[in-house]
Amino acid sequence: MTLGERQGDEKNDSKYCGVETEFNDDMPLLLSLNIHGGFDFVVAPLMDPAYRPSLLVSSNGGSGVLPFAGSDLVLSPSQWSSHVVGKISSWLDLDSEDEMLRRDSEITLKQEIAWASHLSLQACLLPAPKGVTCANYARCVNQILQNLSNMQLWLRIPLEKSDDDDDGGRSPNSMGEEHRDSWEMWNSFRTLSEHHSQLSVALDVLSSLPSVNSLARWFGEPVRAAIINSNSFLTNARGYPCLSKRHQNLVTQFFNHSIQIVLSGQQMRNLPTGTSGSNSHNNNNQSEVIEGMQRHPLRSYLDYIAYLYQKMDPLPEQERFELGYRDYLQSPLQPLMDNLEAQTYETFEKDTTKYIQYQRAVAKALVDRVPDEQASSITTVLMVVGAGRGPLVRASLQAAEETGRKLKVYAVEKNPNAIVTLHSLVKIEGWEKIVTIVSSDMRCWDAPEKADILVSELLGSFGDNELSPECLDGAQRFLKEDGISIPSSYTSFFQPVTASRLYNDIKSHKDLLHFETAYVVKLHRVARLTSPQPVFTFNHPEDLTKKSNHRYKKLRFEMPTDTGSALVHGFAGYFDSVLYKDVHLGIEPSTATPNMFSWFPIFFPLRTPMCVQPGVPIEVHIWRCCGTSKVWYEWGVTSPSSSPIHNCNGRSYWVGL
Repeated sequence: MTLGERQGDEKNDSKYCGVETEFNDDMPLLLSLNIHGGFDFVVAPLMDPAYRPSLLVSSNGGSGVLPFAGSDLVLSPSQWSSHVVGKISSWLDLDSEDEMLRRDSEITLKQEIAWASHLSLQACLLPAPKGVTCANYARCVNQILQNLSNMQLWLRIPLEKSDDDDDGGRSPNSMGEEHRDSWEMWNSFRTLSEHHSQLSVALDVLSSLPSVNSLARWFGEPVRAAIINSNSFLTNARGYPCLSKRHQNLVTQFFNHSIQIVLSGQQMRNLPTGTSGSNSHNNNNQSEVIEGMQRHPLRSYLDYIAYLYQKMDPLPEQERFELGYRDYLQSPLQPLMDNLEAQTYETFEKDTTKYIQYQRAVAKALVDRVPDEQASSITTVLMVVGAGRGPLVRASLQAAEETGRKLKVYAVEKNPNAIVTLHSLVKIEGWEKIVTIVSSDMRCWDAPEKADILVSELLGSFGDNELSPECLDGAQRFLKEDGISIPSSYTSFFQPVTASRLYNDIKSHKDLLHFETAYVVKLHRVARLTSPQPVFTFNHPEDLTKKSNHRYKKLRFEMPTDTGSALVHGFAGYFDSVLYKDVHLGIEPSTATPNMFSWFPIFFPLRTPMCVQPGVPIEVHIWRCCGTSKVWYEWGVTSPSSSPIHNCNGRSYWVGL
């Protein structure tokens, strides 16, 4: 039974909830009790916890049958695959100083993973590293990963951080006597394991939580599951389990990031009689007792998690549209070298918010340009450069109608296919006397007259990355001295991020080119480590006699002190533009235009992820370079350590002029 359905996000894996169990050699009974108890899968030990290879060898010469929890035939292949996550023996200590324990641990780990692979399990839960070092554990896991087919390995990590967090006391941890940030344990392990894409995290959520900033780091990491023990729950006024507000918010974030909840432990308190725990939260859940079976001891906890899932708001329409693009790397458009296809035009044209903002900007410009008393006698010349299939032409004419101003429009477009659509649009709308269609590159066109207003939508995810400056420089010659450009300015922004999934996707190509390419991507499984900072600003119209579009900027970021260490996989890029006066358009998170989907952020990767310690600044340098036939970016880090300069001379990624 799933936790429920969230409208607009029906494919979210976090609606499946699991339960951690003890060893039971009757796997069909174990699975039946828990599935009928309301859970979707079990995290169950595959091997008798009393098993030690050294004892087996000494007793019978090593010829005995391994004490697994039943044969592969006791469940169907689909049951093993869909309803069982293997739990690797918790006694394993692959970095123990006791040589026999270490060797037993290595042998058992490989035996259990081999059995899980034979069963075609989708995942196995690895025990948390026992001490402050985990080199041998990570080495053995990495050896296994080299030959593992599709199974995921979830490394159990306690969700805790040092005493200086703002949340007060902490629970005992499994990292040895020296307390440290558990994220560092994970970072050490995954680095030793070469950032393998099949190695992920199962977070052990404890009764006290680290700071908000510390927690936020994990959403850029490959977290697959969150294990919540029953002792992390509180009791509400009616005697049923519930979570603190901070835990509730965290669980909701887990749901939003497709992280599955696994419940663990025992029923902590006797529940009130006569009412099911589910009824205190949600009347739609199954009744307290399944026919002929006792109620699952963790059912009230499950009902509460289901209640949290079901009370989430439906996914907004914009996010539903963006679901398929989440963390999907796309190469930026080459608008001058390539002609856009009809499907691309159609996607952009559906973004009504963008064109409403353009219409507002044109309307304000028209009112400023022509006083009310001259509205009927003055005709404003407006040029749409890069008219596409006409949405800006329509927005401009609607602004003229709204303000009662007269307009003469030139629609300049280089794509001959879009020109066909423009001619059809003008004919259908009856704009022949108002709109003149020009089939030409704006940089080459000789305008018959100068424009009062120049309108364009040439902005990219990083503002200038689709060559808006170069295009508008070429078009500026037919703008009047006191003419208005819409947009009038735009600024790019940079922000360090943890983005493990994006890094692994790029790494899978096994070449330099992909690490030196900036990608357009709907960022989802990322951790934004600091606030964005401005990079390059372009203004239009500009004094072209003094202007160069080459740019350089050095930025210094400082993470909040309570974040702890973090891994920087690259930098997210955004833009904010002033269309006209107080009308703006942008995707910079703090000022982003709501309900707009024409632009996703851009991602500048680092070839080698950089670990940043608390109190150490991140210094990054970025250049916008201009050649005779192309424009490109170069970027590199100089603190906390130096990286190579990426994309030297635009060898991997550029935008053609």
